[in-house]
Amino acid sequence: MPAALPAGRCGAAHPDDPTPCGGPAAVTIADSHGAVVGGCEHHAARMLASLDGARVAPLPAGPAGAAVRVFTAADTLRPFCWIDGPLTLPSQLSRAENRDRDRR
Repeated sequence: MPAALPAGRCGAAHPDDPTPCGGPAAVTIADSHGAVVGGCEHHAARMLASLDGARVAPLPAGPAGAAVRVFTAADTLRPFCWIDGPLTLPSQLSRAENRDRDRR
């Protein structure tokens, strides 16, 4: 049986991420192994940025454009962005930061 979610948190919220949800569940995130979880746009973007090979899909009753907003936000977020510390390795940077480094 999965662990219960803290009150007011969506399924995409990482237990160590202290930020509140940014609204109701709007999308699903599927990892590279096929596990799927629903989440608010805020936590779904953070999850998508933190997982290699994950995909985002809109929920049928979710707001229009939610999956695109999550995908776009995840591109600029660093994996596990709530963790402080020196971030210099490619695996610690956002996809956008890695693209910018590759262009130099």
